[in-house]
Amino acid sequence: MQFPILSVIVFTPLVTSLLILLMKPERKTEVRVAALAAASFALLLSIWVFISYDKTAAGYQFLEKYSWLPALGISYHVGVDGMSAPLVLLTGVVMFTGVLISWGIDDRPREFFAFLFLLAGGVFGVFVSLDLFMLFFFYEIAVFPMYLLIVIWGWVKTREYAAMKLTLYLFLGSVMALVGALAMYWVNYQNTGILTFDMLQLEKAGFSGQFQYIWFMPVFMGFAILGGIFPFHNWSPDGHVAAPTAVSMFHAGVLMKLGAFAALRVGVMLLPEGAKQWAWLIFILAMVNVVYGAFIAMIQTDLKYVIGFSSVSHMGLVMLGIATLTPEGLTGAGLQMFSHGVMTALFFASVGMIYDRAHTRMIPELGGMVKALPFVAIAFTVGGLVGMGMPGFSGFVAEFPIFMGVWKTQWLAAVIASISIIVTAAYILIAVRKVFFGKMPAKFEGHMTPISALDKVALFTLVLLMTGLGMFPNLLAPMISLGVQNVLRLLGGA
Repeated sequence: MQFPILSVIVFTPLVTSLLILLMKPERKTEVRVAALAAASFALLLSIWVFISYDKTAAGYQFLEKYSWLPALGISYHVGVDGMSAPLVLLTGVVMFTGVLISWGIDDRPREFFAFLFLLAGGVFGVFVSLDLFMLFFFYEIAVFPMYLLIVIWGWVKTREYAAMKLTLYLFLGSVMALVGALAMYWVNYQNTGILTFDMLQLEKAGFSGQFQYIWFMPVFMGFAILGGIFPFHNWSPDGHVAAPTAVSMFHAGVLMKLGAFAALRVGVMLLPEGAKQWAWLIFILAMVNVVYGAFIAMIQTDLKYVIGFSSVSHMGLVMLGIATLTPEGLTGAGLQMFSHGVMTALFFASVGMIYDRAHTRMIPELGGMVKALPFVAIAFTVGGLVGMGMPGFSGFVAEFPIFMGVWKTQWLAAVIASISIIVTAAYILIAVRKVFFGKMPAKFEGHMTPISALDKVALFTLVLLMTGLGMFPNLLAPMISLGVQNVLRLLGGA
């Protein structure tokens, strides 16, 4: 029997969450050390899964299956393929760097880390689930702690509004998707006489064209709301801005990927005919995301809002890649999920460090930060180059195949979507110039303390990943291509 590595990855943060809650609240250092130890362990295991994935065998690996409620066809069934293994690694990276960045949290760190780890366990669970019931189970675990993390530790001015808005949007989406999932469950039972939530079985269910046409959009859009798809995107920037730094990192870095991944895994892969019939609409909505998100980011004066709307734009590229239903577009979407996850984690970490010292995120009030925070300036600039799609960085490696897939599908859409590249370059260069260069306001002189060694480790880790993937795309692209082949097989070679 093989070592149940995926279960250990999923349950490490969940068990740690419980153990941290059992610790005495005044033992803050022990809480932080326990959180860092658990995050490091989960990261090492996720690296092990990524490295050990056998590219020659492809398909789902590290499989575990235990019957949980056989009468209803519910099993604990986990495994990873070329699409989900990089996302497990991404979650491990964001969790580890998020703990490092949050080391200085002094307001109830015990509860903060407990909720953060509950969130992380849910995210890991969604990425490895091969049972539809379990996917929803972990999906809700991932969404629920966000409300508490924002409403308790978030930005005082907007935290209650943002937390409630985020929760209502995401619950609306998950209810839509759940109804579609139950429809698949019952129709499969009527067709085969077998009650099962097993997604590998449901892939073979052979749902009728009409059924797929009716149910594809509720399922896909239900999950895509968490991916920030237009017009259900406006919960996202508010959530980013109100959340504390580590939660913003999780929110943009991993949670939005969770929505896009589930939309692909459940929507496109279980209802492929529906995906072909509705691809044109997803295409249009994603194109609006890409261009509109970039223009709205351009006019923001709050640095966190710039990154929040930038995320909406960049996640539009993921949805655009998925909507092409081409090998290039889908591979690019997988690469973009990883690249954007690391990039936004870096952006929000950098902004958090500036805000902790300057107590403002308003771009006109900042300036000259490169003198006080040179490491942050370098990290933020690298993140900016990734966002602009500059060759040599992970953003270029991810965006280029997406645009290839879009051009192959509809060349005019590629031309329209490419407007976002110019606008993105403009707002990032403006933000870098105004925040880090020029004259530092007199009120900040002598008050800007340097960042800690742990902060530097977190920034360095994220920068290394983006430059490494930019220089050596073969670290990730062949694995994602294997996951894409499985999607294309279900689409009938579309």
